[in-house]
Amino acid sequence: MKFTKAIVGCLLLIFEHSAGLCQDLKERVAPFDYKLIAHRGGVVDSVTAENSLDALKKAVKRGYSMVEIDLRLTKDGVLITNHDRNLKRSFGVDADVSSMTWKQMSNLKGTKGNKILRFEDVLNYCKGKLRIMIDNKIDGNDTVLFTKVIDLLKKYDLYDHALMIGTDESTAFFTGKIKLSCTRQQLEENMLKPNYRSSNYFLFSDSISKADFEWAHQHNILAVGVINSWALKSSDAMQEAKVQADKLKSTGLVWFQIDSIYDHLFTANN
Repeated sequence: MKFTKAIVGCLLLIFEHSAGLCQDLKERVAPFDYKLIAHRGGVVDSVTAENSLDALKKAVKRGYSMVEIDLRLTKDGVLITNHDRNLKRSFGVDADVSSMTWKQMSNLKGTKGNKILRFEDVLNYCKGKLRIMIDNKIDGNDTVLFTKVIDLLKKYDLYDHALMIGTDESTAFFTGKIKLSCTRQQLEENMLKPNYRSSNYFLFSDSISKADFEWAHQHNILAVGVINSWALKSSDAMQEAKVQADKLKSTGLVWFQIDSIYDHLFTANN
């Protein structure tokens, strides 16, 4: 009798574990028909802050392919992720990132309970889970610092597929080292330069046409459509986003960088 109960108990544990795995897989794999890049560091919602660990975790669970993170530098040279130059909006401190040390910054708590992440912490979490798009918000062209950025991407096996929204100052350094965002006009100008390679760039815009997409495909250039809240000006931003999404999807685009509130526009039902 005791032996039978033991067997039943084991079977129940196995069943519960299997059910848990199925539920986890259900949560992790969203039915996206496209490759989505989460703007501002992951899935941002009413309880989850941008560029936070929780936002990254939710991006993984929801099935995103990549996250866009905002790269900045502290006063003492630590690479961190934060969208704004100033910390007031997200952390209630009226000070620029560049005016504070990492020790000072690491003690801050955001409005949603989040902490500021080091760039390396983000890469460590994303390894094997999410690709990386970097929005470089660091002024100047510190080649030693930017070499460190490349080395960290390589350390966490995220270098080969990384993308960057760069700055004019750092373009010369990063060209040929990481794919840089361009408009079609910029790409056509770059094609006229010596040592041009299509693998150095990607087309990045919120207004890519079917002709643009076909042109990029013909020239072996990755194309990424964009839907970001800051660019939507109507009183009904969700409807505006849907119109924009439908237009971009009709071009043949596969990759999209979006604010996560719009990801339902890229499921099988939309």
